[in-house]
Amino acid sequence: MTSRTDSYRKESGHPMLSQLPPSRMKKGKIVSAEESVRIIRDGDTVATGGFVGIGVPEEILICLEKYFLKTGSPKNLTLVYAAGQGDGQEKGLNHLGHEGLIKRVVGGHWGLAPKLQKLAIENKIEAYNLPQGVISHMYRDIAAKKPRTITSVGMGTFVDPRNGGGKISDITDEDLVELINFDGNDYLAYKTFPINVAILRGTTADLDGNITMEKEALTLESLSIATAARNSGGFVIVQVERVADRFTLDARQIKIPGILVDCVVVSNPANHWQTFEQKYNPAFSSEIRVPVQSVEHMEMSARKIIARRAAFELKANSIVNLGIGMPEGIASVASDEKVIKYLTLTAEPGVIGGIPAGGLSFGAATNTDAVIDQPYQFDFYDGGGLDIAFLGLAQTDSKGNLNVSKFGPRLAGAGGFINISQNAKKVVFVGTFTTGGLTVSIKDEKLVIEKEGSVKKFLKQVEHVTFSGKYAVLKNQQVLYITERCVFRLTEAGMELIEIAPGIDLEKDILALMDFTPIMKQKPVIMDDRIFWSETMGLQEDLLSLSMDERLTYNPDENLFFVNFENFSVKTSEDVRSIESMVEKILSPLGKKVYTIVNYDNFMILPDIVDEYTDMVKSLVDRFYTGVTRYTTSTFLRMKLGDALKKRGAAAHIYESSEQARNALERETTRR
Repeated sequence: MTSRTDSYRKESGHPMLSQLPPSRMKKGKIVSAEESVRIIRDGDTVATGGFVGIGVPEEILICLEKYFLKTGSPKNLTLVYAAGQGDGQEKGLNHLGHEGLIKRVVGGHWGLAPKLQKLAIENKIEAYNLPQGVISHMYRDIAAKKPRTITSVGMGTFVDPRNGGGKISDITDEDLVELINFDGNDYLAYKTFPINVAILRGTTADLDGNITMEKEALTLESLSIATAARNSGGFVIVQVERVADRFTLDARQIKIPGILVDCVVVSNPANHWQTFEQKYNPAFSSEIRVPVQSVEHMEMSARKIIARRAAFELKANSIVNLGIGMPEGIASVASDEKVIKYLTLTAEPGVIGGIPAGGLSFGAATNTDAVIDQPYQFDFYDGGGLDIAFLGLAQTDSKGNLNVSKFGPRLAGAGGFINISQNAKKVVFVGTFTTGGLTVSIKDEKLVIEKEGSVKKFLKQVEHVTFSGKYAVLKNQQVLYITERCVFRLTEAGMELIEIAPGIDLEKDILALMDFTPIMKQKPVIMDDRIFWSETMGLQEDLLSLSMDERLTYNPDENLFFVNFENFSVKTSEDVRSIESMVEKILSPLGKKVYTIVNYDNFMILPDIVDEYTDMVKSLVDRFYTGVTRYTTSTFLRMKLGDALKKRGAAAHIYESSEQARNALERETTRR
């Protein structure tokens, strides 16, 4: 049986793949852009790499467009891509938006390629919108010749075959998504298919086709796509900015090995910008770290109000995803509040840590901790690695469903939204309450609606389910919806209104502008007034302060009660009563006494509260503690608290370290 590669060599007429004279053979795999696109045959399935304006093989896409317009070939291609690739106008995948050139598109995000959108909406091509992370994973499964990519991602959304299976145009007939069941649980099975041609991008190639990416902002799924094409009997074309001699590249820097690469195209520099917004920023490619004092400051606006309220959901040491657009403002607020260093910001194409870029450089970041391949980032996301995700709010309904993917004739696509929103431990949707001309101001620390938006966002039913409220409830996921004037949370019964901005009229400014009546178990509380201050909110202190629930933990295996009063302050009698009440709540139901360790590092107590506090401690010791040890590095606190406890006949010695306190408790336990 003749292989596809052999067939290409006989039929394509490509100078690299036919019998070449010795002078051409010296070029190795280096060819012109036009020579490379002559590989592509009618009906081929072509996969492209890129993320917004990063890693897009622009030179080759330009040449493919020109070659088709000149010759009418290749035609009826199937285009496959994970992330959106384009500038929303002419660049990226917009070069392929010609009737006849494309027959079918399987894409993760459509918003940046309006020319492809137009073909889909006008039913001139078969069109699918599948989750970005799923397509990213499909490349690996295609490479391994697995028949399906199986995942729960997409359940309950428009991708679910019960809701359309991700089909976008009316002429799209084939089912690419199936519902299956394992061990009593439903999953989605996405059909895999061969990749005939991969069009990718790197920085440097050697004459054997080994590719490095030292100046690229992202590595994306380039290796996975190349492997998928190679193992499908297809071809791999890579655009680079320069060529090196054989055996001169660092083997550890090679991201696509030469055994997978057939053609290398050296690009015109004008078509090899690092992003569609910047020619080259060495900080984006982790070549340098730059001094960053803050993210761009935002003036007070609806966007900043929303970002400020959302920032209250941040927790120290959280791993965070910020979506494009409105959620980007949260990074600005976190920077203003000097808490960004306590978070790890991530982006779906593979960025971990650092300061995210926006606009047509979205996906890049400066001062990153690491940059990994996109499929592995989605492994992390899909498995629940994100503590919290902040995503845009375009339309929502009474069931908590969200639509960010399709609005009448406008096809935005889901991108990584479905993967991220379904699998983050907590998801916060952020957006204005209405859109279309909304103008707000703040007067006397109260929100004023100067001009109401003309378009409602809180609908009876969204037209496209990108996020399923029902599925989120089944997973017990925490979900909030934050606007400039109010906050909702998702419950089993639907959307509950829980907060309202100062100055806002509940009936006129909220309920009258919704197509459904939200649940109100009690009167909504007023949003934190700090959100409407002109100065910073003091979020750092909040972020670093643990709640009492987090400070008091009981380990039943060791019968050990740990009290973490590090960086805690006792200033009032109410503080003392609160501590006593919480300890009683945890220990009373046990019906037995416990061993206790108390961390007093950086603990602060006002002098006039010491006696009341130590009386409370003595009471807890008598009622609940079998043995107790304490520690702090503060000599003064050891003396002050020790003396007060000694007067009350409580165990008075306070150790200098947690290890000493633990050892002392173990000795006491052994004696007992």
